[in-house]
Amino acid sequence: MANPAPAAASTGGSGAAIAITEHRLANGLRVVLSEDHLTPVAAVCLWYDVGSRHEVKGRTGLAHLFEHLMFQGSANVSNNGHFELVQGAGGSLNGTTSFERTNYFETMPAHQLELALWLEADRMGSLLSALDDTSMENQRDVVKNERRQRYDNVPYGTAFEKLTALSFPDGHPYHHTPIGSMADLDAATLEDARAFFRTYYAPNNAVLSVVGDIDPEQTVAWIEKYFGTIPAHDGKQPPRDGSLPDTIGAETRELVEEDVPSRALMAAYRLPHDGTREADAADLALTILGSGESSRLYNRLVRRDRTAVVAGFGLLRLAGAPSLGWLDVKTSGEATIAQIESAVDEELARFAAEGPTAEELERAQAQIEREWLDRLTTVAGRADELCRYAVLFGDPKLLNDALPKVLDITAEEVKAIAGVRLRPDNRAVLVYEPTDDTDDTAAADDTEEETAA
Repeated sequence: MANPAPAAASTGGSGAAIAITEHRLANGLRVVLSEDHLTPVAAVCLWYDVGSRHEVKGRTGLAHLFEHLMFQGSANVSNNGHFELVQGAGGSLNGTTSFERTNYFETMPAHQLELALWLEADRMGSLLSALDDTSMENQRDVVKNERRQRYDNVPYGTAFEKLTALSFPDGHPYHHTPIGSMADLDAATLEDARAFFRTYYAPNNAVLSVVGDIDPEQTVAWIEKYFGTIPAHDGKQPPRDGSLPDTIGAETRELVEEDVPSRALMAAYRLPHDGTREADAADLALTILGSGESSRLYNRLVRRDRTAVVAGFGLLRLAGAPSLGWLDVKTSGEATIAQIESAVDEELARFAAEGPTAEELERAQAQIEREWLDRLTTVAGRADELCRYAVLFGDPKLLNDALPKVLDITAEEVKAIAGVRLRPDNRAVLVYEPTDDTDDTAAADDTEEETAA
């Protein structure tokens, strides 16, 4: 399931809060540290406050393209050198892009922390000097190939893109997904990329977290040394307003006829913004209804009716726009979409009328607690969450508050949010019909759509 909203935490089960200290450099870089000497490793996480919601029409995909360009070389590290240096030192690394942020992260042996900090500072401060037509074309091709492999050439691959476009109106900052369109990727120029970097890849638009076996004083000294001379940039405009009415008001629907293994019913329900108590209540509702083999939808559609091989709900948490409750059902045999949809609506209406049982609520809260604590067990997970709370909610210390809030949600709150939001008039629906007469349901289990970009 998704992260708890501003969420608890103990790394073990003692209930102790995670120790957090903050610093800010003169150039605006916000630094969050959390010391933990349990294992001799350290995680570095850098969140830039830029995602696909900051893009403009005709230039979608720039945020994700730049995630790739950041690994293409900088003034002192050429080509694939960032990967080579980190992995050669025994570390791991990657980066991801979402609607609301772009992040970069390394997990290193503790004695190699300085190397990770220098590498991140080098590309923040000097990537423009290495960005040229060759690297631009190279990574443009990489991203276009990623789009083909993950979206265009796999069964149900464009479902996330299509449902997002149905859920958010044209012109809305969340109407398009981070992958971008082929046309926009082709249209992006080297100067577009340079302007994007100057605007968003500035220290005053970033949060750097370091978690693990660290000496805080030495860590801050290294950060000052390597990041402190990078100039701030004040040209960033705030993202366009992503607010919308609480409910869609009328169902929207699209039929897709493609060569897919089986019929599928997918839907996105408009839910409360991340960071609210209502979002936590919605998370619990979706967990009870559609997370795992003990959920109501799985028991009804897969076990009892045997009309589906996949039946589940997920939550795409969004802070700057309504979150989305993500329904995914793949049919079994000759089951029709009408049968599936009728059963889903019946289960949602029953849940809205009756609410969860005490046992269901306790199990859902325990599931979210386990997943949350599993994430915070790793230094990389903690580093990422500290950045998340700092960038999206303004305060990394909120990490220590969230799980108790989830565990405090009542059955009445879960019932209420289901009654208001999990309704046919508050969803975008995507129906897949195979183009041939034979449904190969055996492969359907492997095609569940990712809801994170």
